[in-house]
Amino acid sequence: MSEIDWHPPIEPYTSGMLAVGDGDEIYWEECGNPEGKPAVFLHGGPGGGLLPDSRRFFDPSGYRVVLFDQRNCGRSLPPAGDPKVSLENNTTPHLVADIERLRERLGIERWLVFGGSWGSTLGLAYAQAHPERVTELVLRGIWLVRPSDEAWGFTPAGAAHLFPAEWAAFRAAIPASEQDDLVAAYGRRITDPDPSVHIPAARAWMAWELSANTLLPVAPPDLEDATVLAFARITHHYISNGGFLPPEGLLAGVDRVRHIPAVIVNGRYDVKTPPDQAWDLHQAWPEAEFHIVEDAGHGGSEPGIRRLLVEATDRFLRPSARPASAE
Repeated sequence: MSEIDWHPPIEPYTSGMLAVGDGDEIYWEECGNPEGKPAVFLHGGPGGGLLPDSRRFFDPSGYRVVLFDQRNCGRSLPPAGDPKVSLENNTTPHLVADIERLRERLGIERWLVFGGSWGSTLGLAYAQAHPERVTELVLRGIWLVRPSDEAWGFTPAGAAHLFPAEWAAFRAAIPASEQDDLVAAYGRRITDPDPSVHIPAARAWMAWELSANTLLPVAPPDLEDATVLAFARITHHYISNGGFLPPEGLLAGVDRVRHIPAVIVNGRYDVKTPPDQAWDLHQAWPEAEFHIVEDAGHGGSEPGIRRLLVEATDRFLRPSARPASAE
């Protein structure tokens, strides 16, 4: 393994587009060992798309790794960066169905499911819908998308206390008369057909999202307008609809997956998805291995988080491996 606690960079050995209905196509790729243990990587956001380093959580000699861009983001089509593209058929049930279509398309019987942030949400939703298809779960930065979790991120009572300047900039992009509901106000602007309205709003939305992503500040990525708009549109779409989850939420369905070996990892200073969400999931699922990383925030690439995730996938390559509680 490399000196930075994850596996070396690797390129896909095959890729393609999969029609998933409703006029949508998702980009998918495979890397690693075609004869290896199947695993699927679920990216965050929602709307974040794949990054090359997403492949590096898996030992390429032992895993057949499947990665894909979720509907309307990354290389999937049509792109949400086009404001005329409808997101009506971009919901959690649609994404769960897309994962199943991809599994069937690739001829995979069962696979390890790996997801961080929104990927942890989608991974739990998929596993609860199709527990017979999941060998293990590796989940990072747990996001349950409950009303209290949303209030933490988008009201003055939450993360704003820790990032006051960034919160002030986020609020300043909206007139004072509309600041009582920032999510709704941003929604009106992000969905406005005029680029002079939706691009500044999308960039302000993404700036707030990225401000609390890691324990130590990192330079924001230089992204094209279309990429920023796709992220902002899709993320807002899910946040304003409760993640398209059932009213009882994901914790109510944990009994359907408690038999599946699982690892839960969260940064102590994760301001995006604070560790109470991971803790609540672990309380409902005590059999799952549970880790709080004392020197980390939200980012999956932060060293302590990265190391635990790679250790988990390496361990699950051994058929007899089972997590041990690590509270």
